[in-house]
Amino acid sequence: MTRVSLEVRYREVSTWTLGIFSLLFYNWWFLVPFKPGLMTSFNELFSDLEIDGRPYSVAMQHADLASGLLLLIAFLILGSRKKIKNFKEWLYMIIFSIGGAIGGIFSESCSDTTSAVCRHKEIRLQLPAHHYLHILAGIVEFGSITAALYLARKRTRNQKTQVAKVYSILAKGTLFGYPLLILAYLTNYFGGFIEMFFFLAFTMIVVTQLWERTSSLEKKS
Repeated sequence: MTRVSLEVRYREVSTWTLGIFSLLFYNWWFLVPFKPGLMTSFNELFSDLEIDGRPYSVAMQHADLASGLLLLIAFLILGSRKKIKNFKEWLYMIIFSIGGAIGGIFSESCSDTTSAVCRHKEIRLQLPAHHYLHILAGIVEFGSITAALYLARKRTRNQKTQVAKVYSILAKGTLFGYPLLILAYLTNYFGGFIEMFFFLAFTMIVVTQLWERTSSLEKKS
């Protein structure tokens, strides 16, 4: 193997290792059904489980933090050269990673999906700053990866590849998913169920982005 080939292989292996562990931490919610009583209903969001004082809340917060940091490092490795492929998509994935990490540092102070008192105080800005920082981080997280998906779908619209099909399916899914997410937030119904859809969709976006970028490394070598 040449020096360039070894470098490419190292970047590819390290990126996928970091990415896989990041996604494992990101999808900690998958373990929730195996602990009866941890989630009272699918009306509450998974982020409500990270409120201080709830069982395993610290572990969940740490999982989000670890997920964001590992994914950030993975994409920084892929962008370590001067010319970054699909730079805007890469940048949005960087922002997504940072948003996830910040969401793991700051938790909500109460459940705005199951408590009318919490929702009342939230709207009137009567809650601690870390509550709003968590919400802001979530908005940044959702917005940035959705923007990356939009750009990826636009870039691959006329392609017939498997990657293009994945982006197409995910883009169509978000068109249905976001109105349902907004409705769930406003009505406090089925928030957890709809949130699962987004977790899975975002996981697929990350995997597809990593696949595209690591594949391009092999072609260049």
